[in-house]
Amino acid sequence: MWRDWEGRGTIPFGIAAFRIGVYALWPFGYTTVERHDAGAPSCIGNVLWLVLAGWWLALAHIVTGIAQCITIIGIPLGIANFKLIPVSLMPLGRDIVRTDQPFVSR
Repeated sequence: MWRDWEGRGTIPFGIAAFRIGVYALWPFGYTTVERHDAGAPSCIGNVLWLVLAGWWLALAHIVTGIAQCITIIGIPLGIANFKLIPVSLMPLGRDIVRTDQPFVSR
């Protein structure tokens, strides 16, 4: 989605947060794929993200996913929360694509 902006030295952490927000708003029908052209800056940014924000975001998705899976009605939302864990841990160097096109961006 925002492939052109991430590597240009703008605000990659803000764009990653926006990417997580859009994916959290409507995760059904979409998945995340790793970009193989993401280089060392994405790796360094992911380490910073993991230390500063990623671990507690992932922990929150685990807790809310388990809580939502307790009821039958909440199971789809719990599964959606579990889908958000990888992108919450390391959002840089990932693209959000439709589930019918997971190999198009590779």
